Amino acid sequence: MIRTRAANFFMHYFRFVGILTVCALLLGAAPSKTGFQGTAALAYTRRAVSFGERPSGSDALKHTRDWIVGELKPLGGQLQLDSFTGQTPAGPVAMANILLTFPGSSGKRIVVSGHYDTKRIPLVHFIGANDAGSSTGFLIEFARVAAQMKHADDIVIVFFDGEEAVGQWTDTDSRYGSRHLAEKWLADGTLSKIKALINVDMIGDKALDLSNDANSSESLRAEVAKIAARLGDSKYFRSDEGAIDDDHKPFADAGVNVIDIIDLDYGPNGSYWHTAEDTMDKLSAHSLQVVGDIVVALVEELSAR
Repeated sequence: MIRTRAANFFMHYFRFVGILTVCALLLGAAPSKTGFQGTAALAYTRRAVSFGERPSGSDALKHTRDWIVGELKPLGGQLQLDSFTGQTPAGPVAMANILLTFPGSSGKRIVVSGHYDTKRIPLVHFIGANDAGSSTGFLIEFARVAAQMKHADDIVIVFFDGEEAVGQWTDTDSRYGSRHLAEKWLADGTLSKIKALINVDMIGDKALDLSNDANSSESLRAEVAKIAARLGDSKYFRSDEGAIDDDHKPFADAGVNVIDIIDLDYGPNGSYWHTAEDTMDKLSAHSLQVVGDIVVALVEELSAR
C-alpha cells in the first residue's frame, strides 16, 4: 500500500512538472542554464515601460528609480544612489545612478551595467521598451541571480542615468551617468580594482543580432565568443566589426577592461530605434535569456580567476 501511494505521488508530480515545462515552452521561455530567467527579465522590462516616457530629470524616471530600488532592497548587498547634476544643453538636470554591490574578498570588482533612462523625443511617444526597458529589466533579474552567486570579487550592478543625449549625441551631451561615475572612480582609485565592466543595452529584440564592438576589449570579446559557442548561442553574434559609443566608452577610455553587449540592428534597417515602434511586442524572453546566460557565465569565469 505504501509503495502504491508513493508511485501515485511521483506519477502525479512528474505529470505536473511536465505541464509546467510545456507551459514555459509555449510562453517562449528556454530552460535556464544559469539560474537567470528571461521570462522574469521580460516581466521587469514590462513594468519599467509602464512608467511611460522616462527621460532624465522627469517625474516618470524618479518613479522608475523608486521602483528599481524597491526591487533591489530585498536582495541584500549594499545599495547606493549616486546623485549628481548633469550639465546639459537644456540646463542643469538632476540625475542619479543606482549601484548595488555584493562584496567579495579579493579586493577586485566586476561591474555589470546598463542605463534606465529613455530619450526625450519631441512629438513622439517614446516608451523605450528595448532602449532602455530591456537593460532595466535585465539588471534587476541579474541582481537576483548575483545575490545567490559564490564570488571572490565584488559584483557591482550599475543602473546608469543620463545615457541618452538631451539634444544630438556628442561627447558632452550623452553618457552623463557613466562619465560621472568613471571620473569619480578614477579619483578615488576604484577604477584600478575593476577586472571587467560588462555593459548591456538594447538586448531584448526578438531578432537578436548582437554587435561586435571594436571599442570593447579583444580579450572579453574572445571570452564571450567561447561562452556563446559552448552554450550554442554563437548565431546571435555578428562577425562584422564596428565601433560603438555607449556607457562602456568612458571606462574604456580610462583603461578599464570592457565589453558592450548590444543589438543595434533593431527593426528593418534599424527602423524601431528611437521611434514610437520601440514597444514590448518587439521583445522576447528568449533574447533576454540568451544574454543572461552569457553574462552570468562570464561573471562566474572572471570571478573564479
